[in-house]
Amino acid sequence: MADVTTADAAPGRPAAARTATAGRQGETTASPLRQRAFRLKLRYGLFALGAVVLVAGSLGYWLTGGRYVVSSDSYVAANVLNVSTDVSGLVSQVLVHEGEHVTAGQVLFRLDPTQFQLAIAQAQANLAQTGLDLAALQADYRRSESQVTALAAQVDADRATFERYAALVKTHAVTRQQYDDAKFKLAADQAAVGAGRAQAQSALARLGGSADRAVTAMPAYKLAAARLAEAEREYRHSIVRAPFTGVVTLVSKLQPGQFLAAGSAAFGLVDTRDMWIATQPKETALTYARPGDPATVTVDAYPGHVWHGTLQSIAPATDQQFAILPAQNSSGNWVKVVQRVPLRVEIHEGPKDPPLSAGMSAEVSIDTHHVRHLSDLF
Repeated sequence: MADVTTADAAPGRPAAARTATAGRQGETTASPLRQRAFRLKLRYGLFALGAVVLVAGSLGYWLTGGRYVVSSDSYVAANVLNVSTDVSGLVSQVLVHEGEHVTAGQVLFRLDPTQFQLAIAQAQANLAQTGLDLAALQADYRRSESQVTALAAQVDADRATFERYAALVKTHAVTRQQYDDAKFKLAADQAAVGAGRAQAQSALARLGGSADRAVTAMPAYKLAAARLAEAEREYRHSIVRAPFTGVVTLVSKLQPGQFLAAGSAAFGLVDTRDMWIATQPKETALTYARPGDPATVTVDAYPGHVWHGTLQSIAPATDQQFAILPAQNSSGNWVKVVQRVPLRVEIHEGPKDPPLSAGMSAEVSIDTHHVRHLSDLF
């Protein structure tokens, strides 16, 4: 400072120059202070603005949230059937190929018909023989009834003879031997009447309690007819038809000449006409979801393509209720776990929509139309 003062006071230097130099030195000293104060104000202002933006953004996000139920745990679902039949046999023909579109009632494959045709022939012969046996049994019953009637008449004659001999033996008009012969003959004929009636009752029982009914209405005939019907049913089931319209898959699993046991899966059939989205959002997201709400669906296989649909149903039970070993909280160590509820979203497919396959991963957004208000916070 002493040097500066000396220079400023040097003779021959104007006073105005000395004043300007002093002003510049003062401004140089004050400028960093003003910049520091400006930066500090700017920093505090940005902090305040950030807090306002954060609060406003959070509030806006909360107000606009809660309307959509979004779930990425979703899959394309369809009616999938493992085609099988309830009869066993050798495969004689496979009439479809992989990926073929089939209609309901179309023949898919056939089993060797020989054993089924033989079973039908045997059942038909058994039915005819049963009819003949029942007709013969009706004749036997009528003959037994006639024999019982004849024996009953003989018993009446034997009784009359015995009563006469019983009166005459007292006067010794007949011998004791004649009396005994009449007595035993009466007993024997009475026993024969009883045997004939038992035989007639046995025949009547095998006729179903009535000898006058038609043979086709008797139990034995109906049993034989049922066996024939079962043989015919097995023959019909040896020709396997598509139960619904769809696309067959894994057809190569079945080959001609292969033995197919009853109930074994031959190949798959997928109903491509009626597909839906199966999703399992958290239970806490379903507060305002109701069947009939509109939904949008995206499938991972087709990025950018959107399907429109409708929330068709909300399951009346969570997945845990259908578990083989559901969680048990009887020990007292209870931990609350948010459950997932199965939903079914119907897809409105259009002619320009790409084909879907059952099992594809998808994402669902369901519009519940719920709007939050500030009053909900208080």
